[in-house]
Amino acid sequence: MKRVLVTGASGYVGGRLIKELLLKGFTIRIMVRDIRKVSSQPWFSQVEVAQASAENPQELDSALKDIDTAFYLIHSINTGTNFDETESRIAKNFAEAAERQKVSQIIYLGGIANDKNISKHLKSRAQTGLSLASTAVPVMEIRAGIIIGSGSASFEMLRHLTHRLPIMTTPKWVLNRTQPIAIRDVLWYLVQAGSLTSPISGVFDIGGPEILTYEEMMQTFAKISGLRKRWIVKIPVLTPALSSLWIGLVTPVPTSIAKPLVNSLISEVVADPHHSIDSIIPRPAHGLIPLATAIELALSKISSNDVMTRWSDANTPTAPWAKAQSDPSWSGEKNYVDRRVVFTDVPAENVWAAIEKIGGDQGWYGAGYLWYLRGLLDRMLGGVGLRRGRRDPIHLRVGDSLDFWRVEEIVPGAKLRLYAEMILPGKAWLQFEVSHKNGKTEVIQEASFSPRGLGGQMYWLVVSPFHSLIFPTMIRNIVKEGRRARTAA
Repeated sequence: MKRVLVTGASGYVGGRLIKELLLKGFTIRIMVRDIRKVSSQPWFSQVEVAQASAENPQELDSALKDIDTAFYLIHSINTGTNFDETESRIAKNFAEAAERQKVSQIIYLGGIANDKNISKHLKSRAQTGLSLASTAVPVMEIRAGIIIGSGSASFEMLRHLTHRLPIMTTPKWVLNRTQPIAIRDVLWYLVQAGSLTSPISGVFDIGGPEILTYEEMMQTFAKISGLRKRWIVKIPVLTPALSSLWIGLVTPVPTSIAKPLVNSLISEVVADPHHSIDSIIPRPAHGLIPLATAIELALSKISSNDVMTRWSDANTPTAPWAKAQSDPSWSGEKNYVDRRVVFTDVPAENVWAAIEKIGGDQGWYGAGYLWYLRGLLDRMLGGVGLRRGRRDPIHLRVGDSLDFWRVEEIVPGAKLRLYAEMILPGKAWLQFEVSHKNGKTEVIQEASFSPRGLGGQMYWLVVSPFHSLIFPTMIRNIVKEGRRARTAA
């Protein structure tokens, strides 16, 4: 069986593709920048891991050594205004490394870009394909439109817009045609492409069995969810920029990601019959999944807390003034700390269960209005806000997004460390530790902040008074929740 490399393993599609490839018996190496992001995945022990950056030729050579087929799933959609240049550069780096290492095939998941009125995002996706094909390595470019599945950014945008707005004003792009495809069908095509016996070069479009407008997609979602028909008023002056700002406030998808998604909807995203993949890969035996079924499958995964990957699993860009998360402690930053310690007779396992449920629908154990306001401010500044929620309501794993935090470290039953991904003039962490000491359960809650310049130090002075309202209440309610769960048991 082929030895394959999967890039973007911590992303929405990559994390699911690995599971499907393992089921087919592939030998898999994954390429990630931070191993911790995938160390809690159920498939982690079954794959080889290469820690590498697509910007580093030497690391790419090491990751691609002895690889037959490489899946290129790297996406720089939210890395800034010049994301198109970044995507093209790293794709060329990857292709050149693949050629040096004599890789037989590159499989690239791109976006359908057949409309003349093409967005910057889709143009960048097409240019990435050209950059990958700039060497002698055969590149099979599989282009999809809107992907419907639990946890995808497109699905979350569709779901929350439809749920929260019974009456909405929208731009004219809601009448543009699109050809959504279920994530299961996307994975089917990728796995089959990896199973081909001979390398293939070319561009191939994949889409679901229906061509609909975005308005029809929203009405379909409303019907399946038991909601009344949505009233949609088209306004020609509502620009993509204004639309993405509104989506950033109403849905969990931040403006930085909503903007390229909305811009893509200006184009008609419909598969071109001249780029049909049918002669290379036959359709699934059950047929392509229609939109209504894809929505039902996605909702069933959400309701059963069985969401494997989410759009927010990939890294979220920090504020331009924030240092990298990996900066060493000796980099000269001042560190502010708010530390709370409580001893209780509640068993450690009950306290830990309460800690691990934090965020999402559970909330932050008090001062909800202050958390809401901070999340709203973050959204207004272009950050992720609180609406990302969490992948699973009970359990966390390293790399999980948790509202505007990300799980940086977790030691089950003992330690949870969260890294802040909100807009901040510096870096912030929130950490919980649980242990036995002198016959009691010791609970330590610590919030730390490394300011960036004078602005960061002023920020800490401004928010410090609110900490006296938030943090004592938080640790007290965590212990209360642990005691309540113990009593209920």
